[in-house]
Amino acid sequence: MSSSSTHLRSVVDQDGAVILDMERNVMSTLNPTGGYVWDGLQRGKTVDDIISDLARETGTDVVIVDHDVRGFIEELKSKHLLQG
Repeated sequence: MSSSSTHLRSVVDQDGAVILDMERNVMSTLNPTGGYVWDGLQRGKTVDDIISDLARETGTDVVIVDHDVRGFIEELKSKHLLQG
């Protein structure tokens, strides 16, 4: 499971999310889908649960959602917004 770093602060709403990396003095914005994934991770949901829920709620094929969510998580890791 991935976890966020302690030097991050975030706000999530229906429009997406804003993440402030206080250590690097960088702000990142996420669209609504990214915000959904971020919020799920922050609440301790597993990646598989997030993928399943997102596929069900959007009516999108789970294979597509799986690919996109896992790619997005790797992007968050590359930006030092997630560890693990």
